[in-house]
Amino acid sequence: MALGLRRGTVKLEPHDSSWEEEAEKVISVWKRILNEEIMDIQHVGSTAIQTIMAKPIIDIAVGVKDLTQIAIYHEKLEEEGIYDRGSDVDGQRLYVCGNLFDDTRTHHIHVVKWNGTEWNNYLNFRDYLNFNTEMALQYQKLKQELERAYKNDRNAYTQGKQDFINEVLKLAGIWEREKRTR
Repeated sequence: MALGLRRGTVKLEPHDSSWEEEAEKVISVWKRILNEEIMDIQHVGSTAIQTIMAKPIIDIAVGVKDLTQIAIYHEKLEEEGIYDRGSDVDGQRLYVCGNLFDDTRTHHIHVVKWNGTEWNNYLNFRDYLNFNTEMALQYQKLKQELERAYKNDRNAYTQGKQDFINEVLKLAGIWEREKRTR
């Protein structure tokens, strides 16, 4: 299966075990370049959920102590084909990999404060849906409906998932707290 999509488009693919290998390749580059800055780095998002379809774009969360320190690594990251796209949402920086000439993205790398809300949300969402197959399949069904409606409007597709994601994050937070108290 080909990795990557043109920016703004939506196309779901069946889970591909090579996605984990692709994530590990980029993770190793980040570890090599930002060694001291990284507290943890994880493959997250739908490509990290074993039972569901996903857009063939690998999401990676990079947990750091201080977001402001990352800017000094931009040039080294660009040499590796990793490009800064600024703050896509509060509390994180977005980096992308892919072919910038044809506007294709293969990886989205979300740099966030380690152990902060965004970091915990990425991990809890992934872990909960890998644990709860029924909920994961409900998420896949919603994604397929949104794909049909918004093939060329990724913003609308993403907005259409938000209520479901918020509900999963609540359940995942409860699940995570219960795991710690056992």
